[in-house]
Amino acid sequence: MSSAAFEIHAPGVDTEKIVREIEAAVAKKQEEGFYSDARVARAERSNLAHLRNEEQFLGFYLKCLRDAVFVDISDFEIRERRRGLAAPLVILKKTIWKLLKFYTYRLWSQQNEVNGLLVTAVQGLEEQYSSRIKALEKRIEELEKK
Repeated sequence: MSSAAFEIHAPGVDTEKIVREIEAAVAKKQEEGFYSDARVARAERSNLAHLRNEEQFLGFYLKCLRDAVFVDISDFEIRERRRGLAAPLVILKKTIWKLLKFYTYRLWSQQNEVNGLLVTAVQGLEEQYSSRIKALEKRIEELEKK
């Protein structure tokens, strides 16, 4: 493990083993898809490390944005954890959801459209500026040769 933000010391407790177990569990859950936005979180955590290579970082970050840009508008299961009133509360929640679903889907679809357009715009600007920078670097190189 790299330099830790903080350290834990307790007599009789193998903290390094616990940290390794947690990291292994998180890696396993990431592979299984439990953390849908894990790549974005990883990009944020490694932001400072990747600033040295801005071109790779920006490409990685844009890929993360494309993967996480859309709001999931699929239907979901309504459950209730309280035992006593579970059935009536589930019925009430399903009724409210059926009444509000049209408006919610409409908002979500509009938000998805805006999110998609924004990511496309950012990606287009990145490609445009990247090609301009490459052209200017080539021009500088040619001028330096003269």
